Amino acid sequence: MFGCKIMIEVKDLSKKYDKLLAVDNISFSITKSEIVGFLGPNGAGKTTTLKIVTCYIPPTSGSIKVAGFDIFENSLEVRKNIGYLPESNSLYYEMGVVEYLEFIANLRHIEKNKVKSRIKEVAEVCGLVDVIKKDIGELSKGYKQRVGIAQAIIHDPPILILDEPTSGLDPNQIVQIRELIKKLGREKTVVLSTHILSEVQATCDRAIIINKGKIVADGKTDELHGMIEGKDKVYIKLKGPEEKVVKLLKAVPNVEGVEVQDKEGPARGYQLQISKGVDMREELYNFSVTNKWPLLELKREVVSLEDVFRELTAGE
Repeated sequence: MFGCKIMIEVKDLSKKYDKLLAVDNISFSITKSEIVGFLGPNGAGKTTTLKIVTCYIPPTSGSIKVAGFDIFENSLEVRKNIGYLPESNSLYYEMGVVEYLEFIANLRHIEKNKVKSRIKEVAEVCGLVDVIKKDIGELSKGYKQRVGIAQAIIHDPPILILDEPTSGLDPNQIVQIRELIKKLGREKTVVLSTHILSEVQATCDRAIIINKGKIVADGKTDELHGMIEGKDKVYIKLKGPEEKVVKLLKAVPNVEGVEVQDKEGPARGYQLQISKGVDMREELYNFSVTNKWPLLELKREVVSLEDVFRELTAGE
C-alpha cells in the first residue's frame, strides 16, 4: 500500500517526566502485517511509548516514523494511518452505536456518501450487527471494546494500536476479542500492548518485552524461549531412597541441578536442571531401570514465555 515494508520505526526514543525516565533510549521496528505484543509489567513504559507513536504526547528525544511519515514533520499523516484503542476506552455512553460511529467517521473525514457502508462493514467485522441499534451504555464490556475497535478501524488505517484491549473482560469475551484481533491482523499491522502473557502467546507473532523503560527482549515468541541459557528442565518421579536418588542423579552427565519438588508416599518428584538442548528422557529411564527404582512419571518441561518474562523483568 505504501511501498514501505517498515510500518513503525522507532530510534533512540526517550521520555522523561520531571526526574522520572519513563522510556530509556529504545529502538525497534515493526513491519507490515505483523501482530506484535508490546509486553511488560505495569509502569514499564508501554503506554507512554504508544502515546508518543500515536502523537498524543511528544518524546524528550529520539525519532519515530509511521508508514514512512515523521511524527514531528507529518503528525496529521501519522494519525491518518493509525487506528488507536487507548487503555481507557473513551466512549460516549449516551450515544447509540451508529450515532457514535457516524461521529467518528466525520472526525476522520470519511466522505459522507461512504459513511453508512463503512459503518456496516466495521459492524460486521467487529461483530456488532446484533447491537447496532442499541445505546453504548446498554452494552456489555465486551461489546463496548468491540465498539472501541470499530472506531479505531473505521477509516481503514494500515496500522492498529491496541492498549490493554482485553482488560476487565470475562474469559469468553477475551477469546472473542483475541479472535477479532487475529482476523484484523491478516490485513493490518497490529501492536498489542499488555502485561498479560497469555495474551501475547494466544494472539501475537512477535513479542517486544520492555522493563523499566528499556527493551529487554525482542523476537518471535518461540525464539524468546531460547534467551534463558541453561534452563531446560525435566521432571522425574521415582520410588527410591531420596538421599541416594539425589546423589546419583547429580552424577548423571548433563544434569546440572536437582530439586525435590513433591512427595507421594515412598515416591519423590524431582526437577532436574539440564544442559541446554539435551534430551535426557531415555537416559533417565535407563537410570531408573539400572537402579531398580520404579519410574512413575517422566516429562520434559519446556521453558515458557512466562519463565522468560519473569527472568527478564526480575526485581519488579
